[in-house]
Amino acid sequence: MKNIELKTIGINPDLPNIALVATGGTIAQRVDPKTKATVPSLSGAALVDLVPQILQLANIKLYDFSNIDSSQMTPNLWLKLSKIVNELLLNPQIKGVVVTHGTDTIAEAAYFLDLTTKSTKPVVFTGAMKSTSEIITDGPLNLYNAVNLAVADEAQNIGVVVELNQYINSARYTRKIHTDNVHSFNSGDRGYLGYVAKNKIIKFRERDFNPYFPIPDSLPKVVLLKSYSGDDGSFIRYAADSGVKGIVIEGFGAGNVDEQSHDAIVYTLSKKIPIIIATQVTDGIVLPMYGSKGGGATLQSAGAIMANDISGIKARLLLMLALSYVNSDTEKLRKYFS
Repeated sequence: MKNIELKTIGINPDLPNIALVATGGTIAQRVDPKTKATVPSLSGAALVDLVPQILQLANIKLYDFSNIDSSQMTPNLWLKLSKIVNELLLNPQIKGVVVTHGTDTIAEAAYFLDLTTKSTKPVVFTGAMKSTSEIITDGPLNLYNAVNLAVADEAQNIGVVVELNQYINSARYTRKIHTDNVHSFNSGDRGYLGYVAKNKIIKFRERDFNPYFPIPDSLPKVVLLKSYSGDDGSFIRYAADSGVKGIVIEGFGAGNVDEQSHDAIVYTLSKKIPIIIATQVTDGIVLPMYGSKGGGATLQSAGAIMANDISGIKARLLLMLALSYVNSDTEKLRKYFS
């Protein structure tokens, strides 16, 4: 393919081809004998070597994108990753794409790619909670199941998903729910898309559709802030005066802030900087109900945009991409969050 050099593992003409893009994460880590801490160690080929049964499902077209902990990932890196994945999806010989990624930011990465890819072919993100140095590691099975999902006819038009511990999560709603347990992701109220059971794909519901954005050349600076009791709004004002192009605020409950934060939000909006109000509550949606100063209804009347059912970290990504095309047009932005 143009500009992409792929290493082929497996040459069975009777099997489909799956592109495997390795980015690092715990799935590719081992314990350093000196520091006793896990560090990036394994290439994509080494991951396949850990679970050779994958080659009974598909031929692997391998691309080593990076080998970093996902806490070091950035939206600009995901821009580059999305360009790679989009090129791979255009290849008629490739049935689907699997991306190995660290779990710290895998939910963000998957959502970013769901917003910037357009294909009927599946893109399956997977990773691990246990490094390959653990007595029992979850990475090999997660990778096997991800490839199993990517080759399945049932996965056509499923979009970008996150598969770990056999569960299939939509990019829009998936979230990390545990720091250490292998059952570390779910999709909250919306529920899983399905389940990988041995060689079968069991679908629970249809995919979630998100807006699509062609990949921009660059991304505007958007920050995410979190409300807390006694917040004086100073960080909101600082962000507004520092040159950011947008702010996402995780408010209380159904989307409320205190009075001083309300004043800071009004100040920010007066500078034509869009503000998205999300909630720090794990389930439910933002509902502009309260009419007191700082209440969601008051903030909406002032010009703030409600994030609906999107988490704060994903609202930030959506705002970054939307601003690349509609600038600070509040009404156009509001449609993306409705």
